[in-house]
Amino acid sequence: MKKNLRYNLIWLALAAILYFGLFAAYNGGMINLFSDAIIINIGINIILAVSLNLIIGFSGQFSLGHAGFMAIGAYAGAILSASNPTFGGFLTGLLVGMLVSGAVALVVGIPTLRLKGDYLAIATLGVAEIIRILLVNLRGLTNGPAGIFGLPQFSNWQIVFLFAVLSILVVSNFIHSGPGRATLAIREDEIAAESMGVNTTKYKVIAFVMGAVMASIAGTLYASYQQSVFPRDYGFMKSIDVLIIVVFGGLGSTTGAVVSAVVLGILNMYLQGFSDLRMIIYALALIIIMIFKPSGLLGTWEFSVKGLLDKFRKKGDDNDASIRS
Repeated sequence: MKKNLRYNLIWLALAAILYFGLFAAYNGGMINLFSDAIIINIGINIILAVSLNLIIGFSGQFSLGHAGFMAIGAYAGAILSASNPTFGGFLTGLLVGMLVSGAVALVVGIPTLRLKGDYLAIATLGVAEIIRILLVNLRGLTNGPAGIFGLPQFSNWQIVFLFAVLSILVVSNFIHSGPGRATLAIREDEIAAESMGVNTTKYKVIAFVMGAVMASIAGTLYASYQQSVFPRDYGFMKSIDVLIIVVFGGLGSTTGAVVSAVVLGILNMYLQGFSDLRMIIYALALIIIMIFKPSGLLGTWEFSVKGLLDKFRKKGDDNDASIRS
């Protein structure tokens, strides 16, 4: 427990260094409105990628319903922010979105997560489409296809950075916990895990609910930053966009999900000037990576503070041994 606390404190220290680096860049005038939008979108994509990677990469469940849970968070935040345009209204919307997404994921996850492979993907895609259709048809609450606009902007780079760091810490600590080890065992061999007494449905549902709640957070942050929300923004292609980030970085690697979100965000920024060729170049980059590195940029490799400290400790011991000899 003390070791985990120490590693978490080191991670927080690294995050603080990055935060103050960004803070200095903003205050120094090095970040303009365009760069700010890229940074915020990268942060939101990190939350989405890390949460989907928990479902697909760590628990081994192929889900295409992430956009639906993101939509729940976006609309919860939009509706409550519009009725109460204060930071308290924004936080209330964030919490309501998390609760509703978690409840929907629990209700949906218990029956659907007994499915596997393509069947599960189709089931989760169906759930996302049901959520989107409900948002279109509940005109009295969601304003239908016209969406909700003119929202107060409470989402900024500091809040997005905070939630991105928290998402990474939550997933990393979960994976290194007892339930996380059980989840990894299910990914490797579900039949073997079940024969050893692991309640496979329970741990798959836990991972699914956690991923849905984090997707909801990303949706609330995105809607608040854009100051508008529309059902078309949370269709099938949004789930595919997040899936691309996860596969690009490497299934089962939180580090890969983060690096992929940053790389694709920067690539997207530099391709803004090539509006006609942007999506072609973007797709070619993905195809090249998949051909030469089918496991993704980092595969299953993780940056580990523990491994880094052990390496320095071993190097120090070797130096001491050489001095004594």
